[in-house]
Amino acid sequence: MGSTVTFKRPDGQTVQGYLAEAANARASVVVIQEWWGLNDQIRGVADRLALAGYTALVPDLYRGKSTIEAEEAHHLMSALNFGEAASQDIRGAAQYLKSRGGKVGVTGYCMGGALTVLSMVMVPEADAGVVWYGYPPLEFVDASKIKAPLIAHWAEQDAAFPIATVDALEEKLRAAKVSYTGYRYLAQHGFANETAQGPRRLAMTQYDAAWAQAAWDRTFSFFGTHLG
Repeated sequence: MGSTVTFKRPDGQTVQGYLAEAANARASVVVIQEWWGLNDQIRGVADRLALAGYTALVPDLYRGKSTIEAEEAHHLMSALNFGEAASQDIRGAAQYLKSRGGKVGVTGYCMGGALTVLSMVMVPEADAGVVWYGYPPLEFVDASKIKAPLIAHWAEQDAAFPIATVDALEEKLRAAKVSYTGYRYLAQHGFANETAQGPRRLAMTQYDAAWAQAAWDRTFSFFGTHLG
């Protein structure tokens, strides 16, 4: 459904990404990958948004690399400069979409969820954000800079991103009077990733079709309200 495009970062460097075009797009969404890289599953997320009327762009944060091995994924993620990814790659993607007209949302999963939180701080072009089970170290979250509305989907049994730290993040957001709603699901990490099932899944992840659908319904309702 989609194609590879090249766009510019604010510093002038170029980045490639996967663009899923929506017919008669109402708005656009930047989609941020999990730690696996720009793979078929995250392209499928962009395609799903496009079918719902949102042009979606997934910036290639790993510059062409992806993996199915957790150890390599951890290595790739550890080598990523999160601040630069948010302020340059993701902001460049948002600017690219904004130049085509309409409002722009940001969403991401796992590592991408953490980067979505950072992007709400560092990407003023973002008109709305949806976080899926991921957050950065809280000392990097200047909640006073978050001006756009935000929702988040958290897994109560998440071993990778413990719910206790979600409590602390939400307290920061409340104190800064961010327009925010957090949803919690009796689920494990990766509950919206349909590949997180079967013998190859990580022990700490588990796809849950019912909770995934509930979270998607809330996401589309939220984007419909704030992006048009």
